[in-house]
Amino acid sequence: MNVAYHLHQLGLNSQLISSVGDDQPGRELLVFLKQIGVDTAHIQQNTEYATSEVLASVNESTHEVTYEIIQPVAWDYISWKPEFESLLKASQAFVFGTLSARNTVSRETLLRMLSHATYRVYDVNLRAPHYSPEVIDTLLQNADLVKLNSEELMLIAKWYDPACQKEADAVEVLFNLFKMKEIIITKGSMGATYYTPSFRYYYPAYPVKVADTIGSGDSFLAAFLAMKLGDEPVDLTLDYAVAMGAFITSQPGACPPYSQFDFNRFIWKKKLNF
Repeated sequence: MNVAYHLHQLGLNSQLISSVGDDQPGRELLVFLKQIGVDTAHIQQNTEYATSEVLASVNESTHEVTYEIIQPVAWDYISWKPEFESLLKASQAFVFGTLSARNTVSRETLLRMLSHATYRVYDVNLRAPHYSPEVIDTLLQNADLVKLNSEELMLIAKWYDPACQKEADAVEVLFNLFKMKEIIITKGSMGATYYTPSFRYYYPAYPVKVADTIGSGDSFLAAFLAMKLGDEPVDLTLDYAVAMGAFITSQPGACPPYSQFDFNRFIWKKKLNF
């Protein structure tokens, strides 16, 4: 949802496939999505399961965020719809995460969607205990671009090579085992690194006063895709993505209101040290 919101704010047409409960929180969420410009045409309403709840706690000194993700909920039971096939084939990118595969119903739907997607973007986003090495392996097999943080990278790489200690070695493990073409490692205040099997590009972070880090990775990914799908060079793409992550980190909440003008002004102020 966060990625879809930020893509919309950056001028791209984004669609969200999900499910909410047939309850008051679900109805309120649909109203909220329409208010922020996210299309709700492909959001199902489930009469058996409630709308998802996620309880987030932020450590005031480290800014680390911990989550309690309730289950089972409506988005654990996303069902396949025939119109998904044409939607996916017409889309430039399909973004998916690990949580949507924790239940077999949504997992089977997700795998079917991946078979029709033309550019599959996997935002790993591990949230214990809602994943397993077997499910992660399946999702990595179906990804073209993989985005994950340093801790997630090392955790996964050590499943396959326990002796792995360095980022570059961990990335090589994934490229050797899977068919993905790109890997992005996000590092918070240390910036981000973009890899292909033959190329590495690092970009530092923009320094900001942190309000909270919720949604910063999602905004980073949205900005990266907005530039990549526009065929912009990798240095400009990473600059834009890192700037967006910093911009959202400097504000409370994952989906703060802003315009492209607000974001561009933030970038120029940072570049001019104003």
